[in-house]
Amino acid sequence: MDLWSRKDNVTDKRRTNHEGRSGVNLVGHSDEDQGTDNGICTIASAGVDSEGRQSATVCGLDQHEETFTVDEALEAIGFGKFQWKMSVVTGLSWVADAMEMMILSILAPQLHCEWKLPSYQVALITSVVFAGMSVGSPLWGNVSDTYGRKTGLTMCICWALTYGVLSSLAPVYGWLLFLRGLVGFGIGGVPQSVTLYSEFLPVKSRGTYIMLIAVFWAIGSVFEVLLALLIMPTLGWRWLLFFSSLPMAVFLCFCHWLPESARFHLLTGKTRKAMETLARIAKDNGKPMPKGKLVGNQQNERGRIKDLFTPQYRKTTLLLWFIWFANAFSYYGIVLLTTELFQAGPLCTAIQGAKIEASCSLECKYLTSSDYKDLLWTTLAEFPGILLIVFAIDRIGRKKSLALCFFMFSLCILPLFACIERLSVTICIFIARAFISAGFQVAFVYTPEVYPTEMRALAMGTSSAVSRVGALITPFVAQVMLRQSVSATLSFYLIFCLLGGIASLLLPIETLGRGLQESCLDQEAGQQTATTKQTNKTAHSSNQR
Repeated sequence: MDLWSRKDNVTDKRRTNHEGRSGVNLVGHSDEDQGTDNGICTIASAGVDSEGRQSATVCGLDQHEETFTVDEALEAIGFGKFQWKMSVVTGLSWVADAMEMMILSILAPQLHCEWKLPSYQVALITSVVFAGMSVGSPLWGNVSDTYGRKTGLTMCICWALTYGVLSSLAPVYGWLLFLRGLVGFGIGGVPQSVTLYSEFLPVKSRGTYIMLIAVFWAIGSVFEVLLALLIMPTLGWRWLLFFSSLPMAVFLCFCHWLPESARFHLLTGKTRKAMETLARIAKDNGKPMPKGKLVGNQQNERGRIKDLFTPQYRKTTLLLWFIWFANAFSYYGIVLLTTELFQAGPLCTAIQGAKIEASCSLECKYLTSSDYKDLLWTTLAEFPGILLIVFAIDRIGRKKSLALCFFMFSLCILPLFACIERLSVTICIFIARAFISAGFQVAFVYTPEVYPTEMRALAMGTSSAVSRVGALITPFVAQVMLRQSVSATLSFYLIFCLLGGIASLLLPIETLGRGLQESCLDQEAGQQTATTKQTNKTAHSSNQR
């Protein structure tokens, strides 16, 4: 009983300190100059949580002593020069990721013809990358939760760059599969850039700020198509693979500037480093640090899969995993369908004949200049998709934004069942890709918001891994099944997106305007506080009656 009472006392002190301040008193000096004005304090969960973890108060707090959390510090410092620089550096990893993904739809038709590959072997070139990503994502997530976000991100980019360059030298099909699978393993850690970036953002309009990284994904996709248009007719696919790896090298040149997350430092007990990071942000943004002691929760056990399935997160985890699966299945499906449908000729003939490739699986067509231009137009759909979701995400919320994107994608797929000309196909794919790419970005916003710091990177990693399973399966639908039945192929994407929209609306937590949780105990304390307030409100209403 004593342990539980101590936990309540710490929680009450933190709440008293926060509520006792009508505003944050700011001072314009560094931590060294302030002497005792800015202190450091880590509050561990002084009790036993639902999983049996124990910890204790690291330092005492006077009831009237001013304190602040990382969220309060970031709110006071705001979004400024530091976050803009961080957007560019982390955005480079997204450019690299997008190029490695976009190249799959360009590489497959080329090798289909050059190496005389059957359809299933063409599909394996894409699937093996996603298989590597599905294995790598949770492992990089665990590394990021254990050793730091910056460490995990830097290591995965080094890995992907090495094998990306080597894959351009692959002599035969087997070596290409092996090396591209290793590239996928490295790329599986790139979503940790969103984890790192999100932990430096103030609560207000966090969704809008994360969309800045989505812009770099769109830039990478468009740049890859332009690069292919220039390189493929002259130098060939090997040089395209080589040049597509260069953005990762550029990222590694600048990654030394990236700081480690202050939230991660605080969670691991490195509170002085957390203060130094916050002071650096304040200096870059030209804003003063809050006055008082930095408080937070220290957690020694992090990155455990079973934490994702505690009662408070089980439903969220399962629904999110399906949403990520449906998103990746549909997004990469529409990317691959673009080149496949353009190569098939008139969609009317394909649908009426039921098969695109009726005679021989070794028949092939190289992508033409016209195909690349249409691919470029559909890739440009990424930009209006981002603009759409920037407008919606902080107005209607994350859940409704996700559902909107899924349902609109399904609506845009419907005309493809009919007999329509190439221009109409291009327009439908353009709009469908705009919405599904926007939905993917909302998932990247929602996931780090809904989980606490102690498991945030792991949650991103496992969600990304599940999404790669969907991406692994989709080539066999978009490139193999399509050659047997266009209608059956389109039906798969239609059904999964409808179910994805329903799953989005069933998510139990809306994170709009919600601060990032530092640990599971923060959320439990918040739920207890909300319950207490509701009970008091009900009792007050009863007394009035």
